[in-house]
Formats: sequence, C-alpha cells, structure tokens
Amino acid sequence: MATLCRPSVSVPEYVITMEETLELARQRHAGHPQLPLALRLIENTGVRTRRIVQPIEETLRHPGFEERNKRYEAEAKARVPAVVQRALDDAELLTTEVDLIVYVSCTGFMMPSLTAWLINEMGFEPTTRQLPIAQLGCAAGGAAINRAHDFCSAYPEANALIVSCEFCSLCYQPTDMGVGSLLSNGLFGDGIAAAVVRGRGGEGIALERNGSFLIPKTEDWITYDVRATGFHFLLDKRVPGTMEPLAPVLSDLAGDHGWDASGLDFYVVHAGGPRILDDLSTFLRVDPHAFRFSRATLTEYGNIASAVVLDALRRLFDEGGPEAGARGLVAGFGPGITAEMALGRWRDGDGAG
Repeated sequence: MATLCRPSVSVPEYVITMEETLELARQRHAGHPQLPLALRLIENTGVRTRRIVQPIEETLRHPGFEERNKRYEAEAKARVPAVVQRALDDAELLTTEVDLIVYVSCTGFMMPSLTAWLINEMGFEPTTRQLPIAQLGCAAGGAAINRAHDFCSAYPEANALIVSCEFCSLCYQPTDMGVGSLLSNGLFGDGIAAAVVRGRGGEGIALERNGSFLIPKTEDWITYDVRATGFHFLLDKRVPGTMEPLAPVLSDLAGDHGWDASGLDFYVVHAGGPRILDDLSTFLRVDPHAFRFSRATLTEYGNIASAVVLDALRRLFDEGGPEAGARGLVAGFGPGITAEMALGRWRDGDGAG
C-alpha cells in the first residue's frame, strides 16, 4: 500500500510580521477608500509572520515579469535540492529509487520544468517520469499526493517524489488596488516542501482512497489575470464560504469508504484562511483542535499555497504522529473551485497500521 512519508519543509530567511504588513498597507495605500476594510481583513487572517525570499524592500519593487521569473528560477534551484534530499533521507530512499517526480508550483514558470533540472542535478535516473502541475494553485498539494497515490497503485513497487515550490511574494503587484489583492498581500507567504510516497514500506499515511470535486460555475472565483507584469491574483469575496458546499463532498468520500468524516483521528487540510478551518469544524462537526496543524502553518508562515498540506503533515509527524491504524483525511482546496481529497490510515515505522 502506498505510504505518504514525512515531508521536509523549508521557508526563506526574510520575515515580515503582521504589524509590518499593516503599516506598509497604511503607507502605500493611504488614500484608498477601502483601506479600512482591507486592514480588517488582513488582521482577521490569523497570519502573524510570513517568510519571503528577498528583503521586503526588494519585494515591493517590480522590475518586470522577466526579472521576477528569473528570480523564481534562481531561488528554486538554490533551495529545492536540500529539501528534496531531506525528504528522501526521511523516506530512506536514494534518488535512483524514485520513479516519478510530481512538481507543483503556481508562482513561477519554467520549461522544461524544474523536474528536468533536478533529474540531472541530483542523479535521478533518466527514466524518471515527470509530472509538473502549474495551474491548480493551492489545491495542487492535494493533487500531487493523489497523483502519486494513483501512480503507486498502478506500479506497486514504485516510489514517487512530491515537490512543492511556492514563492508567492514574487507575484506581488504594486498597482493592484482591489480589496482581494490587498488582502492577498497580507496572506500569502513563501515555502518549499517535499515528500515521498513509497509503494512499499515507509512510515506515515497509508493512502487508501482519493477523490476530486469541482464546484460548478466557480472557475472565476480564484484566478490569475496574466499580464505583461506577470500574474495578477484575483479573489472573489465568495471564496471563504466554499466549505459549506465542500464539507458534504468530504463526508461523501469518507462515507463511500465506510468511514464517518466527523469521527476521524486526524485531519491535514489546506488552510486558505481561518474561516476555512472554522467552517470545516462546523459543517463536519469536528473539534476545532483537530485542525491545529493547518492553523499553525497559517499563523507562522501564512498561506504557502500548495505547500500547506505538506507542512501541516510535517507538524503531525513532529507531534509524534497518531497511533498505528488511526484514520485520517487530507484535503487541498484551490482554483476551480477544486477540492483534492485523500483518506488513509497511519502506518508506523514497524509496518503496523
């Protein structure tokens, strides 16, 4: 059975606090008629600190999309290999034992994908399959887990590596004045995560079932407007309410597996904001404490897009993990509006679970 092993996570060294974010917003948008609303929304995100790949003074400048994308590539190449190596070490695998690399990112663009560079740079076999995912946004972390699960189900002796690289700060657009854009300036952070899905062996979540769901007619609720200056993030005010229609989908997935989504032992979900977690708690009838890992990621790192689910799982490992056989849910939400969901049992290092 395919097992999602301990993730490795890294965040950049430059820190920006909530207080600094609010003061920057006051300074740069002093005459904005909706500034008070934007400040309240930023304060309500629950984000206390975020990490970014360059000093805030550089982040606030916009040298153009070409320079921004060059910075994305350079930072990815400088930072990703060490994270990948730790994930491989934790899964007790060599690069030569990896059969598929799933690379997810929505904050920069490369062709060929970073997967090709990693294969050459880190000594993966040239037969390693590549699956870059660029347009699922925050849901891509869940999608990566599910596609790795599918691959290992088709090839039970195979192993898959998941890599998430998100430098949201490189998408900052100083000319965007919409409330959604101002909110995003105080919500998103940068982070890199990697994890292995082993076809055989390993400690972590033994994946049993996965599913996807698209809320009809919501494809314009979370979007990029691609312009000469790069990716302009657009966020509809209805997005925070999406857990009401999605919670029944999670319940149905668990029900089809013979489980009660309200009575699981652990929950690892993407946290786009505190209301997502609050609503999941309400509609799934789950104690808010069950989402402590996702909330901690949001508080300490902000919304690090596709890397959130892997960081939340890392925190579950750091807490010691649940007992062998414990049942859990993994879910990522993003543009579409898309949900990528998985169910699994905890498998300990001795193979129990």
